[in-house]
Amino acid sequence: MTPLPRSPLAMLLLGLACQGSIAAPGPGLFNVRDSGAAGDGHTPDTLAIQRALDACAAAGGGEVLIPPGRYLSGTLRLRSHNTVTLAGGARLIGTTNLSEYTQPAIPADMPEAKWGKWHRALLIAEGAEDITLGGAGTIDGNRVFDPTGEERMRGPHTLLFVGCRGFTIRDLSIVDSANYALFFQASDRVEIRNVKITGGWDGVHFRGAPDRWCHDVRIIDCQFQTGDDSIAGRYWENTLISGCVINSSCNGIRVIGPATRLTIDHCLFRGPGEQPHRSSSRTNMLSGVILQPGAWDETRGLLDEVLLSNNTMQGVASPVTLWTKPGNPVGRVTVSGLEATGVYRAAFSAESWSDAPITNVVLRNIHAEFTGGGSPASAAGNRARGPGLDCRPLAAWGLSARRVEQLTLEDVHLSLATPDSRPAIELEEVTRATLNGVRHAGAEGGTNGLSLRQVGSLVIDGRKAAAGREKIE
Repeated sequence: MTPLPRSPLAMLLLGLACQGSIAAPGPGLFNVRDSGAAGDGHTPDTLAIQRALDACAAAGGGEVLIPPGRYLSGTLRLRSHNTVTLAGGARLIGTTNLSEYTQPAIPADMPEAKWGKWHRALLIAEGAEDITLGGAGTIDGNRVFDPTGEERMRGPHTLLFVGCRGFTIRDLSIVDSANYALFFQASDRVEIRNVKITGGWDGVHFRGAPDRWCHDVRIIDCQFQTGDDSIAGRYWENTLISGCVINSSCNGIRVIGPATRLTIDHCLFRGPGEQPHRSSSRTNMLSGVILQPGAWDETRGLLDEVLLSNNTMQGVASPVTLWTKPGNPVGRVTVSGLEATGVYRAAFSAESWSDAPITNVVLRNIHAEFTGGGSPASAAGNRARGPGLDCRPLAAWGLSARRVEQLTLEDVHLSLATPDSRPAIELEEVTRATLNGVRHAGAEGGTNGLSLRQVGSLVIDGRKAAAGREKIE
């Protein structure tokens, strides 16, 4: 008998029925409810969920499904070849019982190894590969603060990966982390896509070590509303951050050590922060991007091939802050295509406090508006004291460079909202400077100058300029 053709409605119903069957147990599918998880928000579900994770790993891999419900849990250990899906309406919630959290073994050659319980987390993977976390659900750190922790308040991280390779986190929401939302160390081939992180301290923090960098990281189309740095860390190689909305009550992206082949592309940095800074309750956003090797402790290695392209910044203390300390040479840093408004504290900066100058800095196609209102007195002594942990006012309101071999500015437009008596641009110990299409529009009463000290060669719009102090028309 020839089968009857199905109507479009029948096909739709058949498709929905097939989709609904995914929640039922099947080969390679492990539903945490079948392992005894209650999902009522009161009963501890740690053991039940862990049974599902372990069964999936024992079967050689598959999918662990967390269906709609509220699942209260302590530390869960993720295994290789596991896909964990939090369905829409599923919420994995960190228990407030701190004794239910454990920590991974951190490689002894990493400086962080001595920090002990600081590494506790709700979800942990060690030495694993091929892990995916996804779905429309939420992972809730539940603000499980610890009065004996860092700053007398930090508790467990939400997700922590150590020595892993090939993991993906996508489409989830992560809220109210008691420390970092997503922390990974010495791990490679990482993709974080379409993830929303709200609250907590750092959103994504990843660190390698001098002999074990993190490689091949992609952070794509994510949303950050964090109390501390949205993305931070050190020892990165081949990292792409693209299409993200970054809102912070600290820095947008902070690099505190070596990094090579770092691209930050088509991101929106927007202040002030919607989530307060946890330890100070302030909400002002600091630098959009701050590159500061050796900021927290001594690091060794190169910062090079950094590209910031086609980004937008609003209400940040400084658009881009770059400085380096001894042991951290800097190669090429390029900012190409940037619209910044409401910059309220500090100029673009590139400062070497290392044993070698910064090799090459390029700013191209930049439009930046600064709030102004400063004076030489407002920045007095900041240069001599050197950099601290965050951006600081300098002797120029728009751009300041110190100990740079090659500085190139092309189509750079700087403007003021209110008068500022400092020069627009300050160059000190710059070997070669090329300025093409550089303009600045000072508010009435502002100073429209270029301050030069120990500049070897200066070319402005194709003509060689004399050393000294001169005005850009």
